[in-house]
Amino acid sequence: MVAALLACGCVSLAEVADWPPADDYIANTSCTLSAAPDACRHNRETWTHVYKTAVDGAYDSQRSVSLCLSTGCDGAITPNHVQGCAWRQVIVGSKHPQLTADDTAAVARYCGSDALDDADRQSARDQSKVWLELLGIAQ
Repeated sequence: MVAALLACGCVSLAEVADWPPADDYIANTSCTLSAAPDACRHNRETWTHVYKTAVDGAYDSQRSVSLCLSTGCDGAITPNHVQGCAWRQVIVGSKHPQLTADDTAAVARYCGSDALDDADRQSARDQSKVWLELLGIAQ
């Protein structure tokens, strides 16, 4: 929806809310319920820093955020497959010098028809465009 508003000129990027807060993604369940409670606690404890550096453009952090949004990182993060896919598209669209074939393969895996339907894939594409603009990356 945001992308449609940006495309039509109905709203400028300056009027779009900044990045969602990191805390919005932290799962409400206890890490003691996780199959890997120590990993869950670690992921939860480091999430805010990892997320902040991801929105600052750090490649490794973007990979971590995309993974956690796609998988939940041992129950630490509430999975959001559309946003996990969008982050993967941001990684590839950012053309980081560290970019690998694994990043392209991750887009196919986590954004493909086995993972998302057509509407969700379009939502992820739209979201990634907004995030790339927020990162200052021209498309």
